[in-house]
Amino acid sequence: MPSSVTHPAADTAQADRVVVTGGSGFVGRAVVRAFLERGTPVTVVDLHEPPAELRHELLTHVPGDLRNAAVRDAAVPEGAAGIIHLAAITSVLRSVDRPVETYANNVEVTQELLELARQRGVGRFVLASTNAVVGDIGHGTITETLPLRPLTPYGATKAACEMLLSGYAGAYGMATCALRFTNIYGPGMGHKDSFIPRLMRAALANTGVEVYGDGAQRRDFVHLNDVVQGVLAAWDKQYTGTAIIGSGRSITVLELIDAVRAATDEALPVTHVPAKNGEMPAVIVDITRAQRELGYAPDVELTDGLRTVWADFRRGMP
Repeated sequence: MPSSVTHPAADTAQADRVVVTGGSGFVGRAVVRAFLERGTPVTVVDLHEPPAELRHELLTHVPGDLRNAAVRDAAVPEGAAGIIHLAAITSVLRSVDRPVETYANNVEVTQELLELARQRGVGRFVLASTNAVVGDIGHGTITETLPLRPLTPYGATKAACEMLLSGYAGAYGMATCALRFTNIYGPGMGHKDSFIPRLMRAALANTGVEVYGDGAQRRDFVHLNDVVQGVLAAWDKQYTGTAIIGSGRSITVLELIDAVRAATDEALPVTHVPAKNGEMPAVIVDITRAQRELGYAPDVELTDGLRTVWADFRRGMP
């Protein structure tokens, strides 16, 4: 197997440095915090400044758009420990409206970062991916062995990124890992418009919520703390391959609403509206590989996890 580019003269001070793209975002902030708590130097590459609570002597911020070669060049030092690539266009609707922009941000940027890592002797690369790479399999169980059959530009770009990682692992011996996250929730998601934040806003306002169809759609919700655990496990083991990071328990929309009622002690009356065309009936995942290969063990119970989100919303946190 061809070896990766080596740099014996690389700055040893950078040997432990982790580069986190999208490090000022919802998941990125939590990942960065976890590395800083370990005493690991971190470079955050993000258009936005990291929040004040992350300011630390070990933290470096490189502002800018990753489509810009100068930004990438400044972010990835010779001989860094690795890259955790969280930055991406993640909106399915935006990807449908703007497929070219989605490709440039997701696929081209990933390729450029992989190549920069190869050239600079950066041996680890962890990608935030999605179970949308396999498309809609009804009420079947999603595993890492299913064929890639994405149904949207977003899913297609992540599938392409996974193939790039596989190619760089095979050709250059890099440890490349694609973590397929389910629906992530936790503190710090107040700015989002996904279903759990909408439920929290309704609970704050003492209003009801709209549910598409009968509410029997099933989803897997994984707490941010468990996601960080999965990222750290993949990093520490220098795992190469794909792994699904979720709770391993799929619940219906109506069951989620009941859990939010328990977490908030609010009524949250439901109004049923017509189902959206093309909505997947279920996302049911098997997390056995992550458990076996990474030692991943999600342990945040749903209602307890929702209480952490509720506390954030009551404080008015972003």
